[in-house]
Amino acid sequence: MNFLKNLFSGGGRTDDRGIYFYVKPKACQEIVQVRIDPMNDLSRTDGEDGFYVRKLATAHRCPFQAEVEVYFTKNKSVINAEITNGTQVTEAEWQAQEAARQETE
Repeated sequence: MNFLKNLFSGGGRTDDRGIYFYVKPKACQEIVQVRIDPMNDLSRTDGEDGFYVRKLATAHRCPFQAEVEVYFTKNKSVINAEITNGTQVTEAEWQAQEAARQETE
C-alpha cells in the first residue's frame, strides 16, 4: 500500500525546485504566484545556449492576464524576466495577501 501512496504523492519529496515570481495583473488587486519548474517548463532558445519560458498569470476576479517571460542561461540561472500587462511584486506582498485572505475565511 505504501508503494501506491508514494507513487501518487510524489514519493514523499518535500524539496521544491520551483522558481517563483509574484505578479499583479493590470487593473487588479490580487497577486498571483507563478511557479516555474526549471527541470520541466523550459524550452531551448533559438540559436543560443539558453532557455526560455512563457507563463500566463490569471487572477480569480480579474479580466486581465499578465504574461511572464523568463530567460535562463544554459545552467538554468535566471538572466531576465519580463512582465507584460502587469507588475512584479515581492514575495512579502503576496504573503501579506495570503494572510489577509486566511483571516477572512
